[in-house]
Amino acid sequence: MPVRLTAALIAALLLCSCSQAPTPPAAANVSDSDVTEHVKTALQQRDSLKRFDITVVTLKGDVRLAGVLDSQAQIDEALAIARAADGAHTIHDELTLRK
Repeated sequence: MPVRLTAALIAALLLCSCSQAPTPPAAANVSDSDVTEHVKTALQQRDSLKRFDITVVTLKGDVRLAGVLDSQAQIDEALAIARAADGAHTIHDELTLRK
């Protein structure tokens, strides 16, 4: 009898642990277009950045920023905005300073 009880408990534990699918992280549920739109909107809401034409392209969570800005502080601010976007995995900096 104890062997059957032990086997039943082990089987129940295995079934319970296998029946739950892993929960994906929230960032995995954010589409590339949503990430791009979030970053573009946030850039346009900053007075120091809204006059610049900053291109934002997202592919599989990798965000690429391109454009010409006036100062390193503006570049740093744009990069920080992109890093804060839900769903952004990697930020590619193609921002340059105006000569």
